[in-house]
Amino acid sequence: MLAQFVLFDGFDPLDVLAPYEVLTAAAMFTRTSLTATLVTAEGPREVAGGVPGVSLRATARLDPARADLVVLPGAAGDVREEEGLTEEERQGTVTARLGRALATGLPGLMGEALGREGVTVATVCGGSLILAMAGLIPGRHVTGHHMGLDTLSAFGAVAVDARVVDDGDLVSGAGVTSGLDLGLYLVEREFGPHVARDVERLFAHERRGVVWRERRPSAPAAR
Repeated sequence: MLAQFVLFDGFDPLDVLAPYEVLTAAAMFTRTSLTATLVTAEGPREVAGGVPGVSLRATARLDPARADLVVLPGAAGDVREEEGLTEEERQGTVTARLGRALATGLPGLMGEALGREGVTVATVCGGSLILAMAGLIPGRHVTGHHMGLDTLSAFGAVAVDARVVDDGDLVSGAGVTSGLDLGLYLVEREFGPHVARDVERLFAHERRGVVWRERRPSAPAAR
């Protein structure tokens, strides 16, 4: 299994590192080969996070043709209304950082990932906003940071107020720390509940909430 974790300038480090650590820890409890890599739309480079002084180095270019799982984070930055901010402050807002990510080759590659059979796309926090604003997930059920749910709806996605949402080959997590729960759910989907439980105990973290799925049980047969 190859999991590619996407970086872009201004990404939220916790959105990436929480599910990254969960997935790599799962490799200790399963015989299945699992490789996790940090990637960008451009290729190997140092990528500055949205938290001052924090950066990560991508070692490869995002390649949906090779990936089994692509994890897209959101951005970290100023969440204040832009009115009254200086230009420098505006450039550091979450909205501006997401907008710059949209102006790269990332939307095209994410569209390829979403359209490729056998690839699961997962998002954390504002990662779902990138997909929605790029017009890639109309009618798809997703979650994200609570401050962005209305924007998800405005761009045609079906926003669900839940910590983790499973829409088949698109799995999304809500705000920031939900990346832990998202990662554990992906481990459960891929390797089973026993492995997920082992990782959960290792991390001393208990998952919160119920995973929302569109699939519903069939109605009982009439007697």
